[in-house]
Amino acid sequence: MVQPGQRPVTLFTGQWADLPLAELLPIVKKAGFDGVELACWGDHFDVQRALQEDSYCDELRVLLAEHELGCYAISAHLVGQCVCDRIDERHQGILPPEIWGDGDSEGVRQRAAGRMIETAQAAAKFGVKVVNGFTGSSIWHLLYSFPEVTETMIAAGYNDFATRWTPILDEFEKAGVRFALEVHPTEIAFDTASATRALDAVNWHPAFGFNYDPSHLGYQSVDYVQFIYTFAEQIFHVHMKDAWWGHSDGSVGVFGGHTQFGDPSRFWDFRSIGHGDINFEEIMVALNDIGYAGPLSDEWEDKRMERVFGATEACARIKAMNFAPSSINFDAAFKKKD
Repeated sequence: MVQPGQRPVTLFTGQWADLPLAELLPIVKKAGFDGVELACWGDHFDVQRALQEDSYCDELRVLLAEHELGCYAISAHLVGQCVCDRIDERHQGILPPEIWGDGDSEGVRQRAAGRMIETAQAAAKFGVKVVNGFTGSSIWHLLYSFPEVTETMIAAGYNDFATRWTPILDEFEKAGVRFALEVHPTEIAFDTASATRALDAVNWHPAFGFNYDPSHLGYQSVDYVQFIYTFAEQIFHVHMKDAWWGHSDGSVGVFGGHTQFGDPSRFWDFRSIGHGDINFEEIMVALNDIGYAGPLSDEWEDKRMERVFGATEACARIKAMNFAPSSINFDAAFKKKD
């Protein structure tokens, strides 16, 4: 169990949604985790059931308690992605049928927005204060400026984000829940500059912040440690995931070359924690410096490693580096006492 003052170490269940939750939780416990970050897909956290069935949240709490596990966040990446995205056939594969509907783009976006509001309400009912996820972006396709991308086009994208997400965030605030955007390529915020602009767009809404994941920043050459200090008040949740870059044959660049994860020619790839190039020692120091006391959630994504082995090893690595800041002035013992 988590000791007082200790950050809980959790597993994000999104990459394990092929397993029923009742089958997954014994694996999570055996791997050494303190709890879970439940995905809103598979059978791990059902937003509609949470809202409509009085017993659902209680039964889920009992199931977690049976394995001595807590839940500190839920995640709604898939539906959140569709709030601002330019909808195409890819989105049908990640959405529940009732959100996809007839596939009309604006209808999908509106239904996704409604589901995100329901997710905040379900989280509050379950007793969870953070919902992680994606926002989507109407301007991600404009990343490379040829033909020339004008500032007006980019501004329109941030205005679209603010128009669609401000009412959602208002409902999050009413529910006493915060939304943590995982800063990530394809989102309205994918580095420090775009994260600042996203915050500006929603007037630094108190319900809007970030799910910090250094694996999405390092290979872009974004200073992932400085990101923590820049957004000290907006770090609502932390994903522990590694990445490596520069280990390939030089044939594929940072944009990926239309290769799949795990292809040895890729310039960058995700790795289980401790097997990549992210400096987690510096991250822990920075998290201590800003007073972050929330979960450290392992997001397992490594094509080169069997996942149960990887998650178990990752849990041990995270716990070994989950040090608290010093509560004493170390050189005070050198002083003479009166």
